[in-house]
Amino acid sequence: MRKTLLTAAAGALTLGLTLTACGSGSGPDDASGAEGPLVVGATPTPAGEILEYVRKNLAKDAGLDLDVKEFTDYVLPNTALQEGTLDANLYQHKPYLDEFNQSKGTELVALDEIYLPPTGVYSEKVKDIADLRKGATVAVPNDVTNEGRALNLLAEEGLIELKKGAGADASPSDIAKNPKNITIKELDPAQLPRSLGDVDAAAINNNFALDAGLSPREDAILLEEAKDNPHNNVLAVKKGNENDPRVKKLAELLTSPEVKKFIEDTYKGSVIPATAG
Repeated sequence: MRKTLLTAAAGALTLGLTLTACGSGSGPDDASGAEGPLVVGATPTPAGEILEYVRKNLAKDAGLDLDVKEFTDYVLPNTALQEGTLDANLYQHKPYLDEFNQSKGTELVALDEIYLPPTGVYSEKVKDIADLRKGATVAVPNDVTNEGRALNLLAEEGLIELKKGAGADASPSDIAKNPKNITIKELDPAQLPRSLGDVDAAAINNNFALDAGLSPREDAILLEEAKDNPHNNVLAVKKGNENDPRVKKLAELLTSPEVKKFIEDTYKGSVIPATAG
């Protein structure tokens, strides 16, 4: 069932917009575009909400015309950025971006770290991770970096042991020991919340958990720690657009004390600002 980033594009979820609707994005050589609206792609929660807060409360005073386009999958925001229909995006961590560049031949660059959305393990069957039965089925994201992230989280809890050197891109084939004989079920990240009734537990990316009404702090039976976590989500642009003044202005706003407070007040620990502000 494992999918690569290449095949994931064919199964991307339905969008609430078309890519042509994104269309005011500019490439590196489009000087006129740098004076127009900054078109930024994002998944709805939390990135879209954070960007909407900036658009409604901070952008105008900063002289920034911000246009936020929401996507419901992990592939199209990057392909749109590469094609120039977006000027920037916010929804992914750097390991995923690096893997995407490598597998798709894109030239996307990570800029400022904005927030950490901790991945959690959720269950409708048990209230404590230690209560998972022998032979339990645990669903995990099927994209390379987020699957490795989920497997490492299970390994840190002692549910499985990974081969030495498996690293951030670990796959089920890297499981060296499996004392509870857990079955790993690989699913599209967006399908994971809907899978909870069919599996014993699921490792769900933060944005899809929030979209499904799950509270990472209250509902997760296992949750990533923030300290020294390499998975902060980043503001990304196409190579050559790093010095776009609109992008720099957005980065300043996203790492401001106002946005830090908005994240803390809104998500109450379910999303963590990456900057001290």
